[in-house]
This record gives sequence, C-alpha cells and structure tokens, in this order.
Amino acid sequence: QVQLVESGGGLVQAGGSLRLSCAASGSTFSINAMGWYRQAPGKQRELVAYTSSGGYTNYAASVKGRFTISRDNAKNTAYLQMNSLKPEDTAVYYCYADPLGWPREWGQGTQVTVSS
Repeated sequence: QVQLVESGGGLVQAGGSLRLSCAASGSTFSINAMGWYRQAPGKQRELVAYTSSGGYTNYAASVKGRFTISRDNAKNTAYLQMNSLKPEDTAVYYCYADPLGWPREWGQGTQVTVSS
C-alpha cells in the first residue's frame, strides 16, 4: 500500500507561483505514475498533470507552459510547480499515485486560491 501526503497550497495573487508537494510512503517501489487532479466548486475533477516512473510527463492544455511536474524518486516525492497562476486555477488539488497491481491512491487534497 502507498500513502500520500500533500502540502504547499495556499492563497496567491494572479501571476504568482506556488509549489505543491506529494510525499509518498509505504510500498513506494511499486509506484508507476504520479500526478494531480483538481476540482473547482461546481465542476468535475480534471487531470492537471502526470509523470510516469520513466519521466514521461503530460499536461492539461489549460496549464501547459505554466505548470511543471517533477519527481524526486530518492525522496519519493512529486512536485507541481505552478507559475503565472490565474483565478481559474482556483481549486482543490489532489495528488495521486498508481502502484503497480494496486488501486490508485489519493492524497488528502490541498486548496489553491488565486485572487484577481
């Protein structure tokens, strides 16, 4: 099993930056992909970005060029660097991990609020 703990959310003005962290513990050797979804009030949860164990990354069109996902395998931690934030980025961000042969695990969620 894998457990995830998120950190790094908060309140920032438009144009600012935040970095989210997602620290994994437990059977971390089994983790393949890690990434983030977000959910704004009244909207469906949407995939923001993910990275595979081999370093492949993918981004939602709405964040491409502004957000960067990375992963430190030695620390079992994934990061989401968010630059040029916009009010429409306001949401609860949930990290996830896909352990091989096990169900997806989710972090507890962290609020990101971007003021205009």
